[in-house]
Amino acid sequence: MKWGVLMNTVVIIGGGWAGVAASIAARKLGANVTLIERTDMLIGLGNVGGIMRNNGRFTAAEENIFLGAKELFEITDRFSIHKNIDFPGHKHAYLYDVTKIEPEVRRLLISMGIEVNLKRRAIDVIMEDKEIKGIILSDGEIIYGDVFIDTTGSTGPMGNCLKYGNGCAMCILRCPSFGPRVSISQKAGVNDIMGMKKDGSYGAFSGSCKLSKDSLSPKIKNDLEKDGVVILSIPKEDIQMDKLSKKVCQQYALKEYGENIILLDTGHAKMMTSFYPLEKLRKIEGLENARYEDPYSGGLGNSVRYLSVTPRENTMKVKGVKNLFCGGEKSGLFVGHTEAITTGSLAGYNSVRYISGKELLELPTKLAIGDLICYGNDMIQTEEGLKDRYTFAGSTYFKRMVEKGLYTTDLHQIKNRVEDLGLLNIYDNL
Repeated sequence: MKWGVLMNTVVIIGGGWAGVAASIAARKLGANVTLIERTDMLIGLGNVGGIMRNNGRFTAAEENIFLGAKELFEITDRFSIHKNIDFPGHKHAYLYDVTKIEPEVRRLLISMGIEVNLKRRAIDVIMEDKEIKGIILSDGEIIYGDVFIDTTGSTGPMGNCLKYGNGCAMCILRCPSFGPRVSISQKAGVNDIMGMKKDGSYGAFSGSCKLSKDSLSPKIKNDLEKDGVVILSIPKEDIQMDKLSKKVCQQYALKEYGENIILLDTGHAKMMTSFYPLEKLRKIEGLENARYEDPYSGGLGNSVRYLSVTPRENTMKVKGVKNLFCGGEKSGLFVGHTEAITTGSLAGYNSVRYISGKELLELPTKLAIGDLICYGNDMIQTEEGLKDRYTFAGSTYFKRMVEKGLYTTDLHQIKNRVEDLGLLNIYDNL
């Protein structure tokens, strides 16, 4: 694969799915790309997620692919251990193996010549005339660049998890080991936005957790690995429907998730019902020896999110800073890997257009991915909108997709949609 000849530097802070996608998009256009990640692993919450292509995420994935952002979807498809499975409220889902995917993503970035800096935590910025000149790391090193992309996410630090949730106990983001997340946009002088729960309090709990497969009964483990999904009834006395409203992932806040334990095979046993006390979980037949994997506090719920969303344009450019873009949860109340890859890819693409002095791309609302970016931005301006979450997979936004006729699994139709807008493979060219 050939890259462009542009040699300016794009610096991405945060190596989750959005930061990885931004890195790829910018590198493909010829920029020197430096990616800074405070932990020792890329893809962040992608290491505990694993659900792709369910409901409207199929449409969004294919729109991204036809735009030219295909690399990460090729990896998630290749590492999917179950394809086209249905579970309550969701159809044609792919489940990738969370135990194997991160090294493959890392190899891709390195093969492309992206400078990957792990265990390097950004703590401040150097500003001049509303423009970022450099990122200051915790060891005092300064990373200079021409344009910057904030994909630091919206979770933590530890004090926030304690203040707005049930506290922090070894969640996948591992703040105790690698230090707290720092908002680059806020350091640059932008006032970040905080999402709310339905009751008006701030933050929202992560919506799922993991069980060790080996702690399940042989039958449940075998059924899970064969079918990809296992559904177990919850004893009536332990059903608590009110906990569903706390979940980040409202696309899984359905009646079935309150009345059942729903397990998905993502390499581990992904349990879609969080906040379930271990002593009650072990009352269910086949789960007598159940043990939580990360986050280990799955019985309580942690990883409180949406505490640091930055105001932005629909081009993913941050308002108030000349050369800063954003993606992932930093860019809105978005839920999911596909959503992070979508916003990160556009941020990476537009960062190079900015360097080149070209007009920034705003994806049309005739595309589902363009409509999500625009709709999420509009909704975050309202108090009620701050209490909602936006995903291609369900809840408010998927309903909108269906009503607008944007949801489809017809590849020919999706390609025509992109091509008719003159955007086929746009991410491969300035």
